Amino acid sequence: MVIVAGVGPGNPKYMISEVAELVENMENVVAFGRVSKGLNEIRDDIKSVVKVSELNDLINEYDDLLILASGDPEFYGVTDYLKRSGIVIDRVVPGISSFQYLMCKLQKSWQNTNLFSLHGRDYELSEVLNNEMNICLTDSINTPNSISKSLYELGARGSITAGYNLSYDDELIISKKIGDTLDDISALAVVVIEIEMD
Repeated sequence: MVIVAGVGPGNPKYMISEVAELVENMENVVAFGRVSKGLNEIRDDIKSVVKVSELNDLINEYDDLLILASGDPEFYGVTDYLKRSGIVIDRVVPGISSFQYLMCKLQKSWQNTNLFSLHGRDYELSEVLNNEMNICLTDSINTPNSISKSLYELGARGSITAGYNLSYDDELIISKKIGDTLDDISALAVVVIEIEMD
């Protein structure tokens, strides 16, 4: 049996109780490095992986496996990879996504928002110009700073907010005008882009 569960934005206090029970009770639990470190206080024998491809060996090795994903596993999460690899998932348990967390911190509504990921993916950034509210996930190449500069060059005006290390003790949320420099605090961030529409 393979269960995929979202642990929320990082801090265990944002993990829903059903996932916490699974972490405590499943015999075999695997997570990516950052997630596994954050859950050491709950359980110290979580198997840690670096690459998604490492999951294949563990799934073949164990009859029952709980795979923990940051955020919500159905928002640019690991479930798509597993399904493409032909792995049968018995159950998916939700988690709070990092963008939900950030939007609540900002007290901003996110309905009618353009949601996308630049985390290891290509995206036509000019699409952002068609939407007043946009939220994206970043990586070490597509950083908040590079997004701010690229959008400015495309003629976008408005604000850009980057959330780093969300829910952790070193959380940092920075808001600037599009085109301004944003320090690249962490490779992973959530960016909220608000476009001034003509």
